[in-house]
Amino acid sequence: MGIRKKTTKTPPVLSHEFVIQNHADIVSCVAMVFLLGLMFEVTSKVAVLFITVQYNVTISTNEGPEETAINHFHHGIKDLATVFFYMLVAIIMHAIIQEYVLDKINRKMHFSKTKHSKFNESGQLSAFYLFSFGWGTSILMSENFLSNPVSLWEGYPHTLMPFQMKFYYICQMGYWLHALPELYFQKTKREDIPRQLVYIFLYLLHIAGAYILNLNRLGLVLLVLHYFVELLFHISRLVYFSNENRQTGFTIWAILFVLGRLLTLSLSVLTVGFGLATADQQGLDLAAGNFNVLFVRITLLAAICITQAFMMWKFINFQLRRWREHAQAQTLKKKQAPAKSKSKKDKANGVNGVSANGADSPRARKEKSS
Repeated sequence: MGIRKKTTKTPPVLSHEFVIQNHADIVSCVAMVFLLGLMFEVTSKVAVLFITVQYNVTISTNEGPEETAINHFHHGIKDLATVFFYMLVAIIMHAIIQEYVLDKINRKMHFSKTKHSKFNESGQLSAFYLFSFGWGTSILMSENFLSNPVSLWEGYPHTLMPFQMKFYYICQMGYWLHALPELYFQKTKREDIPRQLVYIFLYLLHIAGAYILNLNRLGLVLLVLHYFVELLFHISRLVYFSNENRQTGFTIWAILFVLGRLLTLSLSVLTVGFGLATADQQGLDLAAGNFNVLFVRITLLAAICITQAFMMWKFINFQLRRWREHAQAQTLKKKQAPAKSKSKKDKANGVNGVSANGADSPRARKEKSS
């Protein structure tokens, strides 16, 4: 993220600078149009598509003395409208966190341009990862996915989802889609754009893939695991910016990062490679939402393995760069230490009347002649 310079001069209306400075207000007005559409009968049917979760299915259960109805949801093309609306909400929340939290901290800390950009990035992602991790964990606990791992593949295809799970996926896709226009709004440097596009694309690919292929349970578990590790990294980076001597968090993150990659691969192979391979419903059935065929399973595992290998490669490069910088800093300190001790020794000899080469100093010669 680039540094946004605040100027008293008002830019021309609809110019690039005007849109960047006022993008939160513009997006808020667009979102308000959809909310106002709910108030009128003519537009309410269209507005509902953007604001509320679609494809409701009511299931009756006979648990207890009375029959109860439970609402579940499946996915469809109308979800694109809902994702678009919550993308607008994500842009608004991004601007609120930036203006009322991160900008105030930046003014107090007086970061450099490089640290300013990284601090904004880690601040935004820390807030998102914390919220997503907490929300995802609550869904896992309520649905008992952690206590019963067999449910990750048992009964596939999982076409029906509880409201919280579907809304979670809608918000996830909306957030990562909002990251694309934010590259423009935040004046991201050209050299940083390819890196950010790569991880935005990877997030969207895996989240949308799990959502469309009805692997929402496995996707939720892997997302919560990944978000926990990433949350620790960005919190460690925020602590490091406040005090560069505090680097313990990076060590803990490095250990959990490797464990997270191994656990991700293990769960993926267990669910896709073994669980779905032995499931009762085999074959491709688009109407029923069944994608349990060998080609799809191999493609899924290949995509997950390639992504984990790519992340490990980036991780190894990051650690090597840190060790190299640490070694250079230690070497520089060792070179400076002898130089300082030598200069102190020379000054001491000069005071005692002896120069560095063993001859009398000018002060000693003056004392002898007097």
